[in-house]
Amino acid sequence: MKRRNGNSEHVVCVKNEGYRASLVVRRIYKVLPDAEAGKRGLVRVIDESGEDYLYPKKLFAVIEVPRTAKGMFSIAT
Repeated sequence: MKRRNGNSEHVVCVKNEGYRASLVVRRIYKVLPDAEAGKRGLVRVIDESGEDYLYPKKLFAVIEVPRTAKGMFSIAT
C-alpha cells in the first residue's frame, strides 16, 4: 500500500476472517508506516484495541480521506 501524497493513510476493512475480534468490516483504520511489513504483504493498522498490529493487506482497501475530514480520523497520541 503506497502513500498517495505523503499524508497519513487510511484503509477500510473489507474482510475480517480470522480477525473478527480485532477488525470490523466497513470500518476505517489508520495505517502506520512500516516498510518491512509492506515487503511481507502486511499492513500496520491501529485496530479495535487501540494498539497497532500487523494484518494481511488483502483485508483492506486504501481510501482517500478528504482534508476537511482528516481531523475526525486522527488518533490522539
